[in-house]
Amino acid sequence: MNPLTLSAYTLTTSLGVGLQANLDALRDRRTGLAPCAFETARLDTWVGQVPDAMLAPVRSDLAPFDCRNNRLAQLALRQDAMEQALADARLRYGPERIGVVVGTSTSGILSTELAYRRRDSAGALPADFDYACTHNHYSLGRFLRAYLGLHGPATVVSTACSSSAKVFGSAARMIAAGLCDAALVGGADSLCLTTLYGFGSLELLSKLPCRPYDRQRDGISIGEGAGFGLLERTPGSAHGASVRLLGVGESSDAYHMSTPHPEGAGARIAMQAALTSAGLRAEQIDYINLHGTGTRANDASEARAVFDLFGERTPCSSTKGWTGHLLGACGIAAAILCALSLREGFLPGSANTRELDPALRVRYLIQNQPMAPQRVMCNAFGFGGSNCSVVLGCA
Repeated sequence: MNPLTLSAYTLTTSLGVGLQANLDALRDRRTGLAPCAFETARLDTWVGQVPDAMLAPVRSDLAPFDCRNNRLAQLALRQDAMEQALADARLRYGPERIGVVVGTSTSGILSTELAYRRRDSAGALPADFDYACTHNHYSLGRFLRAYLGLHGPATVVSTACSSSAKVFGSAARMIAAGLCDAALVGGADSLCLTTLYGFGSLELLSKLPCRPYDRQRDGISIGEGAGFGLLERTPGSAHGASVRLLGVGESSDAYHMSTPHPEGAGARIAMQAALTSAGLRAEQIDYINLHGTGTRANDASEARAVFDLFGERTPCSSTKGWTGHLLGACGIAAAILCALSLREGFLPGSANTRELDPALRVRYLIQNQPMAPQRVMCNAFGFGGSNCSVVLGCA
């Protein structure tokens, strides 16, 4: 693919609001995970929750869109001069030439959960519940277009945990086809009871902060967050953060609804496709941000695929021990953390991992490493075998 520029970007997670807060937490080795105290959940697990006090209601003229997911998106957009970068892009291209391509998995399910608590005696949902503007997956796309005054093509990708990684491929194709000149890419996913209890029923929640690639790993820690970037053919006004989108690889192995292929077949196809798209060889990748959820099956499957393609030479780690698993937003979170690695000259280690599983034959980093990578890959592999790998490089 022809390289594109990610000319501005932002990230909000349980580590903090904005790029600097997330970067500081990684450098100080402060995890964002805490014992679960979300809503009415009674689960022995840890979560990465953005404090409720930070999630102000959405802008008053967009009140029908008010839900936790859109509040997260609004909070993220207000950081790191993202609104200004998009305003500048509107002047350069026109609002009808900027697309919105974002991902989410759970979307605004919490709004429906809360509405069910307020059903009347006949079981009807309250009149003020707006499914289309809150729970519906396209709510996020509609909200962002309205919030930013954009009129270009818009789509919301919902492919479980690969959602906000696959947006890079969709946006790149839209730009290549001439449908738009730039695109807001990213995603948001918020905590909800359905997700917490759903993963609990699958016995995939760890009772400790998740510890990817650890010998004793026993499950995930769910998190929430939002991240966005401005993707365009040429750098816009100087925002001092640009990186290049070099390649995207996607696959769909459909091995099982919730279990990855034991040999990492789909993961390897996605990573190889990303390398091919970028015109790179495996040895030219300086770091891999792994999907690395901390479950027995996921880490073993991904490690097999990484070893088959990269061997033991390429440094890699999972950042989910810091933020939790952001589900539909994990792809954009990984991409932006990789962008910070490129910009700041360091490789993030893994939180909570103490004793590496010797069966996972990869060069896994526990401690942060000072290094100035030139090309990095991030992985996002979802339920149902929906896989995506993204390659970023220095601008």
